[in-house]
Amino acid sequence: MTIVIRRARPAEYEAVGEITAQAYLGDGLLDFGESDEYLGELRDVAKRAAAADVLVAVVGTGTGERVVGGVTFVPSGGPMADIAREGEAEIRMLAVAKEARGHGAGEALVRACVDRARATDGCVRVVLSTQRTMHSAHRIYGRLGFTRVPDRDWNPIPDLDDIMLLTYELTL
Repeated sequence: MTIVIRRARPAEYEAVGEITAQAYLGDGLLDFGESDEYLGELRDVAKRAAAADVLVAVVGTGTGERVVGGVTFVPSGGPMADIAREGEAEIRMLAVAKEARGHGAGEALVRACVDRARATDGCVRVVLSTQRTMHSAHRIYGRLGFTRVPDRDWNPIPDLDDIMLLTYELTL
């Protein structure tokens, strides 16, 4: 399977949003399932694309390209940054369709973000947040040289004690 990484096109936003939403739902990453408020954020690719770079992984088929994954790359702060500090880019909402997993799309998306960070003036580090149960993603981050930064772990919903996001970083 040949995977191409490129910027998402507006006509693909709905597909990317649904892949992301289904990945989070299917992997049990949303504490409140279909009623989780974050589900709307995951599906709102147009909002993400207006404030950051949304990249997609596409594969060629007999009828053209098919989107199999997506990621949001935040080059230097802005409304889409959760944890990035000055000089840091951030990776958010990495997702690959269930049927396309295990073929390198997730790693290709992360590599593309790292390449973009290296091409961003003043960027010295890439950071990201991940849930404890995202083991496949953790393996990708480790292979690419990301390391854990426990002192930057954080809770996006302080009222719920059991939601702690792990932080990883890659110094460029």
